[in-house]
Amino acid sequence: MSTTPIHPPTVRTQEEIAARVKALEAIMIEKGIMTTEAVDRITEIYEKEVGPQLGASVVAKAWTDPDFRERLLRNGTETCRELGIGGLQGEDMVVVENTETVHNVIVCTLCSCYPWPVLGLPPNWYKGPEYRSRIVREPRKVLREDFGLDLPDSVEVRVWDSSSEMRYWVLPRRPEGTDGMSEEELARIVTRDSMIGTGIVSAP
Repeated sequence: MSTTPIHPPTVRTQEEIAARVKALEAIMIEKGIMTTEAVDRITEIYEKEVGPQLGASVVAKAWTDPDFRERLLRNGTETCRELGIGGLQGEDMVVVENTETVHNVIVCTLCSCYPWPVLGLPPNWYKGPEYRSRIVREPRKVLREDFGLDLPDSVEVRVWDSSSEMRYWVLPRRPEGTDGMSEEELARIVTRDSMIGTGIVSAP
């Protein structure tokens, strides 16, 4: 009985991926499937309307409103809807909270499941096989070496595996020295990586 060899998937650089995207975009525009204006609008939506700034606004409200925070941790999807945030890729979201003793980090080991409504488009490294495999096996090492986040041994690191049925994201710790800041000001210091768990929020 003959067998067909199984080859590992080709890992492409960000430059190669970008070139392929540009080529596909050019073909679709040339054939009239899509317009340049439509591409610009889609980009604008995910950069300015559906992106990390929406998640940041949720985090800032959770930092300043204890009741909202409790609801968010109890039911992330429904609580985000209170702010008009939800939709595709955000049907079932679970929010996990960083504390003084626990640090959470998110991954999707099968593909790249990700809560788009609150975090926008996933970064390339999140979709890469190296991050998806290593963060589960050696999370402290990956956080330290790849993201510059060196956590003390007293802090437990928990890795959450997102799926198409359940997408996790992190409520980061509020940094010290921000007591006098408004929600809007707080939202501006919240980063995408802090909501994935590969970073923390720093006071300005």
